[in-house]
Amino acid sequence: MHSPDQPKHYCGVFGIYGHPNAAELAYYGLYALQHRGQESAGIVTCDGQQFHEHKGMGLVPQIFDGAVLPKLIGNMAVGHTRYSTTGSSHIRNAQPLTVDCARGQIAVAHNGNLTNAAQLREELEAKGSIFQTSVDSEIILHLLAQPRDPRGESALVNTVRRIEGAFSLVIMTEHELIGVRDPHGFRPLSIGKVGDAWVLSSETCALDLIHAKFVRDVEPGEIVIINEDGLKSLQAFPAHERRAFCIFEYVYFARPDSTIADRNVYKVRVEMGRQLALENRIEADLVIPVPDSGNSAALGYSLESGIPYEMAFVRNHYVGRSFLQPSQLIRDFAVRVKLNLIGEIVKGKRVIIVDDSIVRGTTCKTRVNSLKEAGATEVHVLVSCPPHMNPCVYGIDFPDRSKLMAANHTTDEIRAYLNADSLHYLSQEGMVKATGLPRAGFCMACYDGNYPVAYDSRLEKNIMERRRARVESLGESIAKEARQPRLL
Repeated sequence: MHSPDQPKHYCGVFGIYGHPNAAELAYYGLYALQHRGQESAGIVTCDGQQFHEHKGMGLVPQIFDGAVLPKLIGNMAVGHTRYSTTGSSHIRNAQPLTVDCARGQIAVAHNGNLTNAAQLREELEAKGSIFQTSVDSEIILHLLAQPRDPRGESALVNTVRRIEGAFSLVIMTEHELIGVRDPHGFRPLSIGKVGDAWVLSSETCALDLIHAKFVRDVEPGEIVIINEDGLKSLQAFPAHERRAFCIFEYVYFARPDSTIADRNVYKVRVEMGRQLALENRIEADLVIPVPDSGNSAALGYSLESGIPYEMAFVRNHYVGRSFLQPSQLIRDFAVRVKLNLIGEIVKGKRVIIVDDSIVRGTTCKTRVNSLKEAGATEVHVLVSCPPHMNPCVYGIDFPDRSKLMAANHTTDEIRAYLNADSLHYLSQEGMVKATGLPRAGFCMACYDGNYPVAYDSRLEKNIMERRRARVESLGESIAKEARQPRLL
């Protein structure tokens, strides 16, 4: 269960080619990627002739029981675990999406968000395309099914060059498994091998679970095509040089046991905590994390500052989706049911609490109050990333600017709202330094407002309004026709 103050994950993608137990390995791959999406999941397999699929709402173990996997036959599979960034949370929007067209059967699993989705959808609908879902990923299927480009480009290359924004894709046809990464490299995508079988995965933690050997990352702009001849690589954007990997993967999204761009996520987060201590020296008795996302950074702060580290908050790992809304009597139930405080640890102590981010501030305020109610004499809030000032249009559920606390209030105003004795964020420079990679290779738009791919929200809004108007007009025409007298 996500707290209201945590950004939602986007999606996880997984694919395997050439293994007799493809569905089972895809299941375990999605299990390892569950943290990237908890609304729905799906697996599609291919036996060389037919696709077999199963999708559902909820968590991976709930969707794929012992009776389902044996029916997903074939040595090729593509899987997806989803949180809705574009499109509502509904079974029809669960991925992978499939189509049976003149080019054969195609399945697509997409991690990311297309910034030109509205324009492309309007163009395709004008040509007669009929959409079955509200997700931008379906646009990719329609483009793949288009006739061959007059310039001789393949449908795959033409599709990849037409879509814009963030996309890491795993595509399956009747004979191939394909991995694609956008030219900026917003989202991760790794290549692995288990025996002679090839694997594609959003994160390396899924490779570890199935004992697959990490080979390399898919490069930004690269298309990898895997078939009976092995792996073939081509670069769809040979002239593109700008890289923009989402730095929030290191801060929060990726699992700490994953490796991205040769950097272990856990080590990067510990270093972010060290940088936080170097920038903000505070006299205190304890450093405690907000489990689990603040664990690594809190440890780093403790190691650098010499202040003892304690796990004062205990997380309930069995919390799933709650269908009960918090009542007036227990307004912060959703927070307390997930984390419980060991009051004896903090009583009479000056406490530093470390979290990875503050988006809206509601849950952080509850935790500060819990500490003070338990007898903490001081509570200092430290955040292992800079203030979020801008919404994300590349697939993270950061709300619009009006709901981002740091975009509308000063640090001192936020501190007062949280009831904290002090509030400190990691600087942008400190965050980048912790990765050991150059700033030019990251997307940091949610912090600095520098969007690598242009996005016109007004154009998107105008297109959506025109679409709604067409639907309303069609509805009125149907109603009017229904009222007309008919000759029998």
